[in-house]
Amino acid sequence: MKYLYIACISLFLLSCGNNEEEDHAHDAEGNHVSSGVPAINKTIWTDQTELFVEFPALVEGRTSKFAAHFTVLDKHQPVREGSVTVSLIKEETGIRHKVDSPSSPGIFSPALQPKEPGTYDLVFDLKTPEYSDRIVIKDIQVYASAAEASENVAEAEDGGISFLKEQAWKIDFQTEPVTKGEVYDVVHTSGVWQAAPGTYKTLAAGANGMVNFVSDNLTEGTEVKKGQLLMNLSSEGLSSNNVQAEIAQAKARYDQAKAEYERKKELYEDKIVPKAEFEKVESDFRVAEANYRALGSNYGAGGKQIRAPFDGFIKSISTSNGSYVEQGANLVTIGTDRSRLLKTQLSASNNPTKESIANVWYRSDNGDWNEVEGSGSAVISVGKEVEDRKPMIPVYIKVEDVVEMPEGSFTEVQIALGEAKTGVVVPEAALLEDYGNYSVIVQTGGESFERRPVKIGKRNGKKAQVLSGLEDGEVVVTTGFYQVKMASMSGTTPAHGHDH
Repeated sequence: MKYLYIACISLFLLSCGNNEEEDHAHDAEGNHVSSGVPAINKTIWTDQTELFVEFPALVEGRTSKFAAHFTVLDKHQPVREGSVTVSLIKEETGIRHKVDSPSSPGIFSPALQPKEPGTYDLVFDLKTPEYSDRIVIKDIQVYASAAEASENVAEAEDGGISFLKEQAWKIDFQTEPVTKGEVYDVVHTSGVWQAAPGTYKTLAAGANGMVNFVSDNLTEGTEVKKGQLLMNLSSEGLSSNNVQAEIAQAKARYDQAKAEYERKKELYEDKIVPKAEFEKVESDFRVAEANYRALGSNYGAGGKQIRAPFDGFIKSISTSNGSYVEQGANLVTIGTDRSRLLKTQLSASNNPTKESIANVWYRSDNGDWNEVEGSGSAVISVGKEVEDRKPMIPVYIKVEDVVEMPEGSFTEVQIALGEAKTGVVVPEAALLEDYGNYSVIVQTGGESFERRPVKIGKRNGKKAQVLSGLEDGEVVVTTGFYQVKMASMSGTTPAHGHDH
């Protein structure tokens, strides 16, 4: 009975301790701070960072602990290293508190105890190993009492879609701001990839001989590096047109001409032989030298060497291993995908010219839209006439990006024509389509979203014009919106994974 009594007392004390944790927040030092003031949350975006911060309304003499969620906008990842200094500033004076590391990935927990009521700027200075950022929230009120705070701070309204930062940080997630941009009349068409001039080179045999491949993997499409040995031409055993014998003969003539040149040069400098005789000897020497070096260039133990002239791939092979070829015969063609020619076409009714084409977008091998303007690529020519059987006008675009699509393959193309108009645009990746109707997921707060219908106008590659439903400066989800959509369909609000 005694042990049962002690066990009951222990359970009672443990229960009281747990209730105390639930009813109170903690300040930066772990001391209990009485609750009873309404909570405030703010979401601020800079070019680099998203700050979503939650904190009790600031009251004179009370410690308010912040749950500051910092997200690096590039790849939408939490800040895992660095420090945050939070400052409450009024007329260049105020208080501050610095924390040297996040309490958990992406979440910093500084605290402030205001000394006087009034209107302040709340400033967050973030310093990470990669970059620094300053985020200012203006017109933050410090109240004289908790009662005043309760009277003046409205409770946050529930509604929309709740999707926690911890959920977003764990998946492939990205947001982008709605902006104003240039909108063109766009023609949707297709194009075919061709080899651009100068992007391939055919290597010919420099002598007669037998072809010996240096690798069994020498096939069309094989990648090669500049200077890589591809094959040898061997004339060993041939009774005529033997390169090895010709090189030996050229070497003998070169050595003889060199010795004669050096001897005559000394005699000429001593004015023993006339100038005309010396010049003839010098000419014979130069010819013998050039002939020997031409025959001996790219010649190794296996014979005449055929090497790749640049980084690229084998476009075609015109011979086979072990075949005999004569000097000048084509052996192999090397190509590169670092520059391509995209041939597309426009209707004559568009009256296209190089000057009227403002931009071109094309689908890459991974399905993304790539832009010609500003990438080093360019429209190089536009046809001037049409034929009865070819009513379309060809347009040729030189693309300087690496294109890993086979020659002759087709791709989607969008061509912007005429003068641009300014309008609200949204990334095309943000659009959700449902039987021809479009909507987007708008981030209304750090952890709150809503699905909103939009009306779409012209589409320019990666951007789409928004005629209604969005305003400049709003933020939309471009990657991961299906997870947010599923959260809205679940009908439940996920439990928070951090202290609020």
